[in-house]
Amino acid sequence: MQRDDAAAVAGTRWLQLLLGFIVMMTISSPQYVWTLFVPSFQKTTGAILSEVQWTITILIVLQTWLSPLQGFLVERLGPKLLIGLGALMSGCGWIASSYITSLWGLYAAYGLLCGVGTGIVYIGIIGLMVKWFPDRRGFATGVVAAGYGFGAILTTFPIDDMLKSAGYQHTLMTFGAIFACVGLMGALLLKAPSAEESAALPDVPGVTTSRDRAPSDMLKSPVFWLMFVMMSMMSTGGLMVITQFTSFAKSFGIDAKTSVVILGVTLAAIPAALTFDRVTNGLTRPFFGWVSDHIGRENTMGIAFILEGIAIYLMLQYRTDPLLLIVLSGLVFFGWGEIFSLFPSTLTDTFGTKYATTNYGFLYMAQGVGSILGAPVAAMIYEATGSWMPVFGLVIGMDILTGLLALFALKPMRRRLIAQADTTYVPDLSTSARTA
Repeated sequence: MQRDDAAAVAGTRWLQLLLGFIVMMTISSPQYVWTLFVPSFQKTTGAILSEVQWTITILIVLQTWLSPLQGFLVERLGPKLLIGLGALMSGCGWIASSYITSLWGLYAAYGLLCGVGTGIVYIGIIGLMVKWFPDRRGFATGVVAAGYGFGAILTTFPIDDMLKSAGYQHTLMTFGAIFACVGLMGALLLKAPSAEESAALPDVPGVTTSRDRAPSDMLKSPVFWLMFVMMSMMSTGGLMVITQFTSFAKSFGIDAKTSVVILGVTLAAIPAALTFDRVTNGLTRPFFGWVSDHIGRENTMGIAFILEGIAIYLMLQYRTDPLLLIVLSGLVFFGWGEIFSLFPSTLTDTFGTKYATTNYGFLYMAQGVGSILGAPVAAMIYEATGSWMPVFGLVIGMDILTGLLALFALKPMRRRLIAQADTTYVPDLSTSARTA
C-alpha cells in the first residue's frame, strides 16, 4: 500500500476512535446516573430498595449476558445497523421509563430496553477498536470505554437539576430522546477495517498471538475462565459503589441536602461526587490502557486493582466527611474503571482479532455477575445486617485477591498459552510491549 493510502487508513482509524467515543457517551447515563432516579422509582412503584435495584441488575445482565450473540451479529451484519439499533433502544428505554407505574414496567422499560441497547453498542464498539488499533489496543479500548464513563459527566448535574425542577418523567423523556438521536447519527458513520486497511495497520510482534481462536476453542482454556472470575470480582466492587452510592452515603450521614465548598463554589455533595467519579472513571481507562501497552497487562492489573482496595478502605475511614468522600470515591473509580480497557485488550492479545467481538462478548458476561453481587445482593446484605461494612469488607478482599491473581496466576498462565500456540513469542511480555 502506498504511503498516501497508509496515511488515509491512519486518519480513518482515528476518526473511528472519535466516533466510538461519542456513541459510547450516549449510552453511559442509564447505568451511571441510575442512583439519582432510585428514590423516584421507589415512590412511583411503592417498592423497597432491593426490589428497585433489580432494575439495574437486569440492565447489566442483559447488557452483558447477551453480548456473545450481539457480538456475533455485529460481526455478521456490520456495525452500522446493529450499533445504530442499540443506540435507539437505549434512548427509548429512558422514554418508556417515564411512563411506568409498576415495578415490572420499570424492569421492562429501563432494564430490558436499556440493557439490550447498551450491550449492542458497547460490545460492538470495543470489538471495532481492537481491530483498528492492534498496536495500541489498551489505549484505544480505554478511550472508547472512557466515553462510557465520561458520558455521565455532561449529564449528572443537568439531570439532577431537571429532576428537582421538572420531575423524573420529563427528565427521562428529554434526555432519552437526545441520547437516541446522537447515538444513531454517530453509529451510521462507523465501519470495520477492510482487508486492505487491516494489512496497512501497524502490528506489535511478540505481544499478540498470531493464532485466532474461535469462541469454542477459547472457552476450553483455563486462561479465559481465570479472566472471567477476575473480571466478575472487580465488576462487583465498582458496581456496588455506582448503584448504591446514594444509599450508603445517606447511611453515613450525607444526603441530598449535604453540600460542600470546592474552590469557593458550594455544590451538592452527592452530584459532585458522582461527577468527579465519572471523571476519574473515564480517565483511568485510556491511562491504564496506555500503561499496559508499555509495562504489560498483568502488571498494570496488579497496580490498579490493589489501588481500588486501598481506596475503598480509606473511603470508609473518612466516610462522614463529605469532601473526603468525594475525593476518595473518585480514587475508587480510578482503580476500577480500567477493567474495561485491560480485559478486552488482554483477551484479544491472547486469543486473536478475528473473533474478537464475539470472544469479548463471553468475557463481558462477567459484568453481569458483578451486577447481581453489587446491586441486589449487596442491598440484601445491608438490609439483613443494617450496615454497609460487611459489603465493603467483601469488596476490599476481592480487589486485593484479583490484583494478586493477575500477577501470580494469570501472567504465567498466559505466557504458557501463547508459547504453546502458533505465535511470535517472547518470554517477557512487559518488556516486548515496552520496546516494540
